[in-house]
Amino acid sequence: MPRNWAHSQLPHPPGRRPVIGDLATIFRGDTRKPVQNALRTSGPLGPIYEIKVFRGKVVIVRDAELAAELCDESRFEKKLAPGVQALRETAGDGLFTAYTHEPNWRLAHDLLRPAFTREAMKGYHQTMVDAADELIALWDRSDRPVPVSPNLTKLTLETIGRTSFSKDFGSFSRDGQDPFVPAMARCLKRGQVRGAFAALPFGGALLRRGRQPYLDAKAYIDALIDDIIAERLASHDTSQEDLLGLMLHAAHEETGDHLDRLNIRRQIITFLVAGHETTSGALSFAMYYLATNPQVRAKAAQEADAILGPDPDSVPTFEQVAKFRYIRRVLDESLRLWPTAPGFARGPVKDTVLAGRYPMTTDDWCIVMSLAVHRDPKVWGDDPDTFDPDRFLPAAVRARPAHTYFPFGTGERSCIGRQFALHEAVLLLARACHRYDFAADPAYQLDIAERLTLMPDGFDLTMVRRTPRRQSEPLEMDQASRTA
Repeated sequence: MPRNWAHSQLPHPPGRRPVIGDLATIFRGDTRKPVQNALRTSGPLGPIYEIKVFRGKVVIVRDAELAAELCDESRFEKKLAPGVQALRETAGDGLFTAYTHEPNWRLAHDLLRPAFTREAMKGYHQTMVDAADELIALWDRSDRPVPVSPNLTKLTLETIGRTSFSKDFGSFSRDGQDPFVPAMARCLKRGQVRGAFAALPFGGALLRRGRQPYLDAKAYIDALIDDIIAERLASHDTSQEDLLGLMLHAAHEETGDHLDRLNIRRQIITFLVAGHETTSGALSFAMYYLATNPQVRAKAAQEADAILGPDPDSVPTFEQVAKFRYIRRVLDESLRLWPTAPGFARGPVKDTVLAGRYPMTTDDWCIVMSLAVHRDPKVWGDDPDTFDPDRFLPAAVRARPAHTYFPFGTGERSCIGRQFALHEAVLLLARACHRYDFAADPAYQLDIAERLTLMPDGFDLTMVRRTPRRQSEPLEMDQASRTA
């Protein structure tokens, strides 16, 4: 781990010990959930604090004002925190894991922006609809509670695979998984472990265990994607308007440069990882809050019925997706409480002083804990842990300070595919609210797994077909809904 804030001493958790530093504090409680432990215990430490583990130090910002300053692109830029840096072993200089100064980041960013314009999104809409049809058919056939996060991960993997390089993983049609899925899971787990071991003096030795299975998984993924690229090139087919086609044939409008084949592979891996993990998590949290807030679910169903009509098989058009404004607010509020990427790293472009009192050199970086900033009472009021979609009414959004809500990161390095993810998520949520009354087990308590992203764990829903109301019918809510 590189030198970080070597010149500064900041507040830190109580109980720091020689050599191991704050290691015991980080894992106090559930050792599988260090991010949630930090959210729960770091409030008394103030707006900015440090965690020291052996030779490494991480500085964490949990204050909205400091976070907003760190979002100033003229003074600060994206840095690679250890967890992201560790993923370079798999994704190299893909968009998410590249350093901003690497030439392929700028080239890929400029070439791929057209893939996420409104016009491009129209081309992806039917693919999203088709994948959602397969998930809905699965839910229609189910006579028992469905596992939400695994089902939604199948959906988002199929969507990104088909739109990225026209690959059908058969998630809903085959017995078992496509071999790509466990191979990718092994690579992501390796990155997670590598990031956790970055500060350990003996981390390298620990990483040697399990390296060969990782190398085998990575070789399988690389070969699969390289074969797809080679097959596309051999076909001389320039008509396929997926991301692979764009990367193979588009040239930079100013320099004429193309992405090389190695970087194309890395970009595909990046889109597969980022494009399905984050979206499935966002959808899962939104489904949880819809299922456990009857009044919210009733309003979402009313909006879906008003737009889609009485036919439960009605499918939103591309233009209609933007009209589900209440459902979009449900999604936004879910991402406020549980941004699937719980933080991002920032550092100065030149030596500076943060908030007039914290000196930072270009060697320094800090993690903006989105989980905490999204709950800062100065921005979100006295009840920041309460789920309330009306926080995202237009007037409320305009009244809030800038740079206080960032589930997709910030600035030029924010997620390039955020509109893709939002369109896919709203489309699926609208169809689910239109077609089903769904309920969670009343005994279920939200349990969040910390993988590459945050994801509800062990969350099942009972999906019951409903009859959509005609627009002229009044909205009737049960007693639980009226008193929620």
